[in-house]
Amino acid sequence: MVRPRPDASRGPLRRLAAPAGTLAAVAAAFTWVGTVDPNEPGHYPVCPLRHLTGLLCPACGGLRSAHAVAHGDLLAALAANAPAMAGYAAFALFWLVWVARAVRGLPTAGPRPRAAHWWALGGLLLVFTLVRNLPLGAGLRP
Repeated sequence: MVRPRPDASRGPLRRLAAPAGTLAAVAAAFTWVGTVDPNEPGHYPVCPLRHLTGLLCPACGGLRSAHAVAHGDLLAALAANAPAMAGYAAFALFWLVWVARAVRGLPTAGPRPRAAHWWALGGLLLVFTLVRNLPLGAGLRP
């Protein structure tokens, strides 16, 4: 197995610029959603699918979930949109790996999902969407 060589040509601050910028953008977004409450009508556009059909899409409740995360209420965030919470956790994990590799000067290529991974994610989101729109999935509604 060939191990990647550390990149000594760039200093640590330069290697950390992209992860720091990404974190700043995500923090700004969560700060905005934490400040401007999505539970109050009129601040954000309505979900077009819900507005036109009355059905909840897989992203419905995502802003409420982000608002709850910004306020430290992880159970409310999970209740608002479980896949969004999984996405937040995945982002945090990948970001930590990115930073750890950047600090050590290693290549920082992100995850490379294959077609099967995208199909599996799409299937999970489809099942989540179907179940949350059925009477038995009432607990999955925001």
